[in-house]
Amino acid sequence: MSDPIEQRLRRLEDLQEIHQLFIDYGSALDAGDFARYASLFARDGEILLGPMGRAAGPVAIEELMRRTLEGRVGESLHIISSPQVTLDGDRATSQVMWTVVHRGKDGHPRLTMIGRHHDELVREDGHWRFHKRRGTVDIPSTYGTPNLD
Repeated sequence: MSDPIEQRLRRLEDLQEIHQLFIDYGSALDAGDFARYASLFARDGEILLGPMGRAAGPVAIEELMRRTLEGRVGESLHIISSPQVTLDGDRATSQVMWTVVHRGKDGHPRLTMIGRHHDELVREDGHWRFHKRRGTVDIPSTYGTPNLD
């Protein structure tokens, strides 16, 4: 692909698809759709979520999320923001911030945690997927049980 316009278009399409991947991640997590969540990872993808656990491969990732979050679906919402993406052909690195808003017993929202995801991404079968996703907590939870992203 030597045409500069094609290169620019490909870059924009890649960035848009990666940004959508971040949105789909938060959406699937909040909906408790752990199968869809796991499908966002490459076949050899890995997730590292500190004390919540780590898993490799979509089947193990789905199981980890079911085991740790299934009974808590609907208690919180994730806001994904500030994406920073560096493209390198069919690979990319990224960092996004995440914020967890928890529904309090009184029904009012409570900001409960803020952190980041540090990602290695790969284009697999023509689509961008998480190859390695490592979550870190910048501001830990002080409300109920920690809800790591």
